[in-house]
Amino acid sequence: MGVEIERKFLLLGDAWRTLGTAVPMRQGYLSSNKARVVRVRIEGEHAYLTIKGQSVGATRGEWEYPVPLADAEQLLALCEQPLVEKVRRRIAVAGHTWEVDEFSGVNAGLLVAEIELASEDEAFEKPAWIGAEVTVDARYYNSSLVKKPFTTW
Repeated sequence: MGVEIERKFLLLGDAWRTLGTAVPMRQGYLSSNKARVVRVRIEGEHAYLTIKGQSVGATRGEWEYPVPLADAEQLLALCEQPLVEKVRRRIAVAGHTWEVDEFSGVNAGLLVAEIELASEDEAFEKPAWIGAEVTVDARYYNSSLVKKPFTTW
């Protein structure tokens, strides 16, 4: 079984905007049930099908598989609406990679950074542009943003 240990934070300021390379993403959910999330994602010219189990703290099961881009486009049409649209920057900081997401569409204005860890208590350096932690706040789960978009909060 794959395991994802991920912590999620809000952003401060704009210093992160000059770092990393921006990659557009569109993703949708065939299932957004918290016990079993099934996501389709197009990231640039690549596409993936991801299955995630229920979160326990910052940890959950995760399985991800590449799929043909044409299949992903068709699967997105089957997904719950609206789709999640964002631009992601991967930024290396002190041996870790931060994934910074700037959302658009119905989630415009939301800025979130995530870091994947080897264990929940693993130490990591927080850049100055990292703000409050929202790891256990379900409103910030991408699958939750389909049901209650950020612009409606």
